[in-house]
Amino acid sequence: MNSKSRKTRIRAAVVTGAALVTAASVTAGVSAAGPRPEAKPSKAQVASLFDRWNAALQTGDPEKVAKLYAADAVLLPTVSNKIRTDHAQIVDYFEHFLANKPVGKKVRTIVNVLDRNSALDTGIYRFTLTDPKTGKKRVVEARYTYEYEKRGGQWFIVNHHSSAMPEG
Repeated sequence: MNSKSRKTRIRAAVVTGAALVTAASVTAGVSAAGPRPEAKPSKAQVASLFDRWNAALQTGDPEKVAKLYAADAVLLPTVSNKIRTDHAQIVDYFEHFLANKPVGKKVRTIVNVLDRNSALDTGIYRFTLTDPKTGKKRVVEARYTYEYEKRGGQWFIVNHHSSAMPEG
């Protein structure tokens, strides 16, 4: 093999190798500048996390609701004076709250996306509660704040504060 032919083959191999690395990087979401940052969630995506939580309430299973909270979450609930700071305490709260068959609906929501892994959802929601003994329904309006964090690719509630409207 002559020198010119050998150089041509080496160049072809280098170009082919570079093309394969570039293609693999693009496929993996990596550029010369590093991995592509994940996009921030939209305000609608954050607001919909309430729907997931409300659907968990409808199951009547306090564990399903509590699993939406991070292990280190803080819950300042509407109908309890006790601050809940661990999984067992959050489950305990929902065991009592779910007895009233709560159905929530947002009245007003204000979402603030902080970054790709954290957001706040604040506003006013209304719950229809059913007395387990009489079956009588009542409506409670409350202010709320959910602080969400995305951990391990999943959104969790890290702080949830809810308080009945003072003039309600």
